[in-house]
Amino acid sequence: MSEQQGGVNGGPGALFAIGGAEDKLKKRTVLQEFVEAAGGSKARIVIVPTASALGPDVVDVYSALFAALGAASVVGVRPENREDADDPTFIEPLTEASGIFMTGGNQLKLSGVVTGTAFGRAVTAAHARGAAVGGTSAGASILAEHMIAFGRSGATPRQRMSQLAGGLGLVQGAIVDQHFAQRNRYGRLLSLVAQSPGLLGIGIDEDTAAVVRGSHLEVVGRGAVTIFDGSRITSNAHYATRSEAILASGVVLHVLPATSTFDLKARALLSYGKQPPAEEIASIEAAEADLRALAKEIAAEGVSPAYYAERKRRASRKTAKAARSAAAGQSRPEATEPLSAGAELSTPDTEPQPDSGTA
Repeated sequence: MSEQQGGVNGGPGALFAIGGAEDKLKKRTVLQEFVEAAGGSKARIVIVPTASALGPDVVDVYSALFAALGAASVVGVRPENREDADDPTFIEPLTEASGIFMTGGNQLKLSGVVTGTAFGRAVTAAHARGAAVGGTSAGASILAEHMIAFGRSGATPRQRMSQLAGGLGLVQGAIVDQHFAQRNRYGRLLSLVAQSPGLLGIGIDEDTAAVVRGSHLEVVGRGAVTIFDGSRITSNAHYATRSEAILASGVVLHVLPATSTFDLKARALLSYGKQPPAEEIASIEAAEADLRALAKEIAAEGVSPAYYAERKRRASRKTAKAARSAAAGQSRPEATEPLSAGAELSTPDTEPQPDSGTA
């Protein structure tokens, strides 16, 4: 993570716009970064689950996660309406928080309850004095001044593809969208940039965070952050009607993987880091390829447990071999090569063969 003034050391805190579905079981990279930005072992985190349709469980999950990652204290505060959001009882925990985390859920509900209330102003004030403020999914969208309340998926930008609502305005000059690649939201974000070229479109993949400190954005996590810059766009958005496709020519596209940094004011790439070690990439690819093949075979049904046990043993050996080859500087297999040992395994004649067709 880049070192800049702000946060718990003075000045405004970091902003964490997380694209949803952040890893909660393994490396938990994104959540760990948030806890560190909130003060690490001294972090006092307030969870705001207003957008979620789940009950106390959502607070329990994040409380356990943040505590396991080293936070000193974690509490949940859930205003359900604007009356709650103006109640000092709900606002008080924010005054001492070093980190505020808003969960996913219904974006329009979150906007309707929080923006323009004492609670929303308290979140803004906490950020100004140095607290890290973040959110996942709906909690990411509300960080911008204009947030996407809802909309349709699709790659082609179209008129009336989405609806905007008011956000907290902590990320200036941008619109933030989430679950970006996974839910094919390119079109709806691009349509908004075509309609408001002065705003940057920021689309964030799952298990990925756009971390904003001042005017700098850094990418953390497994996916990428996609940025649409419409400064020089040519568009017909002002006269396209109904759900017609929108012309969007001259848009500058930035796809930023982890470690990339971007200047939001200059609208320019600042730096990007090295890729993970080759042996780590090979290991991940081998494991993913085997899981995909195994999922197809499970769908076929009727295969004995002994078959899967043998597959697992062979896949482990294959993964280890790929990692050793990469470490020795040998070329990695192409993505089209079968890394799964299961494709080579012959089952006994007494067992049914997996169906090679689609499930």
